[in-house]
Amino acid sequence: MAATDQVRQGAGALRTGAALLDRSERGKLALSGKGAKEALNALVTNDVEALEPGHGLYAAVLTPKGRMLGDLRVLDAGDELLLDTERAALQAVFDALRRGLVGFDAELHKRTLQRGLLSLIGPRSRAVAGAPDLPAREHSSRPGEIAGVPVVLVATDAGVDVLCASEQAARVRAALLEAGAVEAQEADAEVLRVESGRPRYGIDLDDTTIPQEAGLNERAVSFSKGCYPGQETVARLHYKGRPTRHLRGLRLSEPAAAGAALLLDGRRVGTLTSSVVSPTLGPIGLALVRREAEPGSTLHVGDTGASATVVELPFR
Repeated sequence: MAATDQVRQGAGALRTGAALLDRSERGKLALSGKGAKEALNALVTNDVEALEPGHGLYAAVLTPKGRMLGDLRVLDAGDELLLDTERAALQAVFDALRRGLVGFDAELHKRTLQRGLLSLIGPRSRAVAGAPDLPAREHSSRPGEIAGVPVVLVATDAGVDVLCASEQAARVRAALLEAGAVEAQEADAEVLRVESGRPRYGIDLDDTTIPQEAGLNERAVSFSKGCYPGQETVARLHYKGRPTRHLRGLRLSEPAAAGAALLLDGRRVGTLTSSVVSPTLGPIGLALVRREAEPGSTLHVGDTGASATVVELPFR
């Protein structure tokens, strides 16, 4: 099969089948010990202590001033907590957690090189992974086996993630392809991510971002749990403040490169951070823009001659 045909098949599988992507480069950690939940609960924005085995959550690690050092997925595997984060945030997250564990009965382990991560995306993901019984709730997980290899199956917003020992990842990948998965490119998956309006740390978010600016409070923040670094800023902004920026969708008049300045009446109000061409929506993007760039506003995209209409997320 020609390379272009394979690319086309992979893009199609994201929407109609089960596309396979190797995301083993993501930063992976584990936290063990009797005090693991208590310790992590004191360091991240969401309620880790409420987790039960087989459940998980999304959270952020903040500076004392409420800025994001990174975001992470937390899975309760029973005997330990499994964490994964964008590779760009791994060192900052690791350092923050290591410092915060002092005084707790908990131990932090590096697992990036030891664990593989394969993502299945698309409506046939559960069938291909042999996990039709996996709970639909995002971040739910359970142990499983693929080609005789022990795995952890994790529900995502778009399909199923498969965690396994790195030395067995090739064997698991081959079995998933044999079961009907089609290899896809990360660029194709990025189109789905942008369509869903989900920001990505290191691309749309960085260490200047407060969770509420990025619309992450509902997914990543508990306002009833105990204290954590940055809580005062997050709570004050939530209850009494108005973010100066908001994550918005952009409907572009033509494709534009990420990094372009976004201008409203000649004044810079943000930067285009994600930019894709959707097969259903056309050219679209994401950006943190100042609050005066309200939905319905028309922005100029750098000096390209392109324009962008600001919209609420997710795209409709």
